[in-house]
Amino acid sequence: MWIANFFIGASMTMVIPFLSLYIETFGHHSDKYVQQWSGWVFGITFLTAFIVSPIWGRFGDRHGRKKFLVIAGFGMAISVFLMGFTTSVYQLFFLRLLMGFFSGFISMSQALISTQTPKNIAGRVLGTLQTGNVAGNLIGPLFGGMIADAVGFSTTFQLTSITLIIAAIFVLFGIKEVRLEKPKEEKVRYSTLAVIKHIVFSPMLLMVMIVSMFVQIANFSIQPILSLYVSLLHGPSSLAFFSGLAFSSAGLGNLLMARKWGKLADRFGYEKITVLLLFLSAVFYLPGAFVSNIWELIGIRFLLGVVLGGIIPLRTAYIRQVTPLSIQGEVLGYNTSVRFLGNIIGPAFGGWISGLYSIATVFYFTSGLLLLSGIAMMITMYWDSKHSSHHYPAHSKA
Repeated sequence: MWIANFFIGASMTMVIPFLSLYIETFGHHSDKYVQQWSGWVFGITFLTAFIVSPIWGRFGDRHGRKKFLVIAGFGMAISVFLMGFTTSVYQLFFLRLLMGFFSGFISMSQALISTQTPKNIAGRVLGTLQTGNVAGNLIGPLFGGMIADAVGFSTTFQLTSITLIIAAIFVLFGIKEVRLEKPKEEKVRYSTLAVIKHIVFSPMLLMVMIVSMFVQIANFSIQPILSLYVSLLHGPSSLAFFSGLAFSSAGLGNLLMARKWGKLADRFGYEKITVLLLFLSAVFYLPGAFVSNIWELIGIRFLLGVVLGGIIPLRTAYIRQVTPLSIQGEVLGYNTSVRFLGNIIGPAFGGWISGLYSIATVFYFTSGLLLLSGIAMMITMYWDSKHSSHHYPAHSKA
């Protein structure tokens, strides 16, 4: 599964650094037009994924998660391959929307691994799994930038689809899913309403999911326009490559620390370490507004990757810890939906703020959002420790 996540991570990030540059090739447009469409094209994938993720999660609970992973791999490969033939922003927009229907590979792979991992080491194992995705995220933008500079944007899309096919093949022939026997009290099939009650009446679980959305907003608010920011700092020379380098620096920080954060969370608690990471993320995000050259931006992105990326496996491990086995896939599906909602809002928010003010202003707003998220989660953690009754509606016959 690590290998499959590596290829998915690489393929999903190979084209992101030059997505806005690709839009510029469709005609002569203003900077505001390109920035706003970059946000919409980037975010529309996650609108579709936001809608279908709980459905896929329920599908995984009933029929197995491996089946979805294979479908997702081939579906995304076809979508990305066709993007290389687009001639307008509207065609690209539609294919990104279609791609969203098959998105959720990484989150579903985390669900697959988490359900077959002892709870006391879930953070460490998911952190290790996360390094596969991160390693792909690290290499993908660099290779994508180099390939785009060498052979053009269209060919890069077509080559990227090959890595998605490889990931699907690895899952199809290299992964064996063990369907775990559920306890007697969990064998009954719970309704969607019961699952939603489980989330809503668990304050800390609900806050973890809300924070998931805000983290995604923070993470994706700058990504669609990062290459434009790199252009302002560095100029047009080897722009795709340096844009990829800026993306990859965050991945390097994540790669070095994801497993370590997981081990710390296994020991001290997923909620406590997540709160710490939110505050550190707010601190490291802000200086991005004040950088004066590309190397300062790369350094800041590296520090941000060290802390922000650690949140991803921890929130999955926490959900694994507090959710019955029979509904874990669906609950993780809702969490994925909330995350994808953040992926929708983030690019649109970043494009809107940068068009209204400047790209640097995006860093101010995003840092404040992360700070507020950390405060909200800390308050909820304190309240939950005082009032939690350890009773969840999904455990009853509701």
